[in-house]
Amino acid sequence: MKYTIILEPQEEGGYTVTVPILPGCISEGDTKEEAIENIKDAISGYIESLKKHGEPIPVEVSVEVPLDA
Repeated sequence: MKYTIILEPQEEGGYTVTVPILPGCISEGDTKEEAIENIKDAISGYIESLKKHGEPIPVEVSVEVPLDA
């Protein structure tokens, strides 16, 4: 599965990364690469928790929007 992430640099250094479609799924890292690797682990844990509790797994849908719309 692919999920959109938001990677935000922090004033004190490092990055915070969230997954909008997975509320509360957040991680961080000292570098962009580390933050991305850490959120992959967080997403895996989040999905496993959903499965364990019989919750539906969110699926993102991509929609192409014309630029002149």
